[in-house]
Amino acid sequence: MYEVRFHGRGGQGSVMAGAMLATAMVEEGKYAVSIPSFGFERRGAPVVSFLRVSDKEIRQLTNIYSPDCIICVDPSLFRTVDIFAGLKDGGTLVQATHLPLDAMKIPDTVGTVGLCNAVPIAMEIFKRPITNTLMLGAFARTTGMVSLDSLRRALEESDFRDAGLKQNLLALERGYEETVVHQLNRRVAA
Repeated sequence: MYEVRFHGRGGQGSVMAGAMLATAMVEEGKYAVSIPSFGFERRGAPVVSFLRVSDKEIRQLTNIYSPDCIICVDPSLFRTVDIFAGLKDGGTLVQATHLPLDAMKIPDTVGTVGLCNAVPIAMEIFKRPITNTLMLGAFARTTGMVSLDSLRRALEESDFRDAGLKQNLLALERGYEETVVHQLNRRVAA
């Protein structure tokens, strides 16, 4: 089973991104479940959502505490929240950021990093800093776990209230194209 934890802020679409990624994974013949986490979140407050993907039926519907991958759709969040908590050794980080890799404080156990300067792209496309579909493209580029075609179809099945399908498809493509992937040669705990 492959487990993903999304980190974002209320209103950025982290929960919607998890649902769209689950739809795309099912499109590819996998089992997937998106697990939203709702509490007293408000627009701008840190939020999380979860995704499990497997070749077998998934019965576990709990929060994810030891993910294989972290997708952080907000570039400032890692300064206030320990987004790396529980990330498995050799795990993957997909981060919205303008910072270069050497300017980030990434634990030694992270194996792969995908960086996407998503906020300026989102401002160009949506006129708002909503990066969720950009980061789906970044996830596809970083992990290779899902195709852009499956993500496109998932977007076409989604209900967009704030932005149109055309803009979200463009954001998906740009997220994929403009993500820089780094394979880190670091110590991984035994």
